[in-house]
Amino acid sequence: MGLIDFFRLLRPGQWYKNFLIFLPILFSGNLFAIEFLLLTIVGFFALCFVSSGNYIINDIIDIRKDKLHPEKKKRPLVSGKIRIWQAVVLFVFLLTAGIVLAGILNEYFFLSVLALFILTSGYSLFLKNEAFLDIIIIGINFVIRASSGAFIIDVKISPWLIIGVFFLSLFLSAGKRRADSSFLGKKALFHKNSLKIYSNEITNALMIIATTLLILSYTFYSFLSEHSYLIFTLPFALYLIFRYFSLVYAGSIIARHPEKVFKDWRMMIGLFLWIIVTLIILYLI
Repeated sequence: MGLIDFFRLLRPGQWYKNFLIFLPILFSGNLFAIEFLLLTIVGFFALCFVSSGNYIINDIIDIRKDKLHPEKKKRPLVSGKIRIWQAVVLFVFLLTAGIVLAGILNEYFFLSVLALFILTSGYSLFLKNEAFLDIIIIGINFVIRASSGAFIIDVKISPWLIIGVFFLSLFLSAGKRRADSSFLGKKALFHKNSLKIYSNEITNALMIIATTLLILSYTFYSFLSEHSYLIFTLPFALYLIFRYFSLVYAGSIIARHPEKVFKDWRMMIGLFLWIIVTLIILYLI
């Protein structure tokens, strides 16, 4: 047991989801407003603390099933490197730190963080076993993360923020369900009840639906946004979506672990170009 094991227990690789909190400050044109940026960074860490606390609870609940999983059995709690009581103490500390930070920022952000904790806890306890409802809850949690950034800097929440982020989550979740089902094969039923429903036929249909909705929402946003030149970011966005779609069907580890997207240099170049072009359009044109 060491500090590295405790750090792994936090699952920092999953913190990429909390970067959604920066979308409102980016698209509202306030990215370089130092006060707003600092507040958003504090909010990001509040989300990370609460998210990591939820992952600890999830690991405790699933400890028996995870011992049979080829990847999850290596986690610190499951492998016995960290004891359950130690994990509980860390959970209490993280949750307290996250809630306190959220309360310091403002009331609406506090309520967002609280809602995220409650929904994620419900997901860990039983909702993850309900097919379709599980990915909808994940989508709602994505939207909460993104919307919380708007609460921090007190800007209006765009309907496109809600729609786009929700369909992005649906796209990633559908890909993960398909990848998990293919990776675990016949053993899938022992690890998650919802995988009984997520057959290849169902996940294929979900991927097509989610991809279509994501493309449409981003396209309409690009056309209807007050920043008309955002339409020029569409080719980069389409490439990223198509590339990720192909990785899902190729059985890439990235489909099961989106945080490992950095391993695909094509995705990273596409993402870098999308960010650069978006920043130029929002802040220089």
